[in-house]
Amino acid sequence: MNYLMSLAATAVAFAAATPALAQQKLVPAHSEIAFVSKQMGVPVEGRFKKFDARVAFDPRKPEAASIAFTVDLGSASLGAPESEAELVKPLWFNLPKFPQASFQSSSVKALGGGKYEVAGKLNIKGNARDLVVPVALAQSGANTTASGAFTIKRLDFKIGEGEWADTSMVANEVQVRFKLALTGVGPL
Repeated sequence: MNYLMSLAATAVAFAAATPALAQQKLVPAHSEIAFVSKQMGVPVEGRFKKFDARVAFDPRKPEAASIAFTVDLGSASLGAPESEAELVKPLWFNLPKFPQASFQSSSVKALGGGKYEVAGKLNIKGNARDLVVPVALAQSGANTTASGAFTIKRLDFKIGEGEWADTSMVANEVQVRFKLALTGVGPL
């Protein structure tokens, strides 16, 4: 159930972007958002199958970037149908009320060497939290890959409430890893 934490993945930081520039396009078939939580000390990995992003990024002006990201919480895959069935319930993602998680950038800071810090708000289950995500950009031909990892605390987003709030069963920390393929980004 920590899988929910992966939502933070939503916040999943992105590379920088700027609204005044042409939008870059996400290539879903070459992108991935995964998460790892621990249940009773054992790592459990999951991923989200459906997500989208609006990215506007000029490598020459990363501070003007704009990144908006949404994750379809109902697309969480854990490889265990019984666990996935639990995620839709009110104590976890509460899909009828909160079908998506979202991230909206507020600033992008260049760190040098293709590395950036993307700050913004991650919203899961109506709970918004500030998040700073480290992002590395790499280019190969016309494609740019934004990758990184960050950790969220699921209880900050009310994921796994009630009996599931016991962190000895399901850890509070959830690591989110992402690899996002983009087209239309200028030379780094």
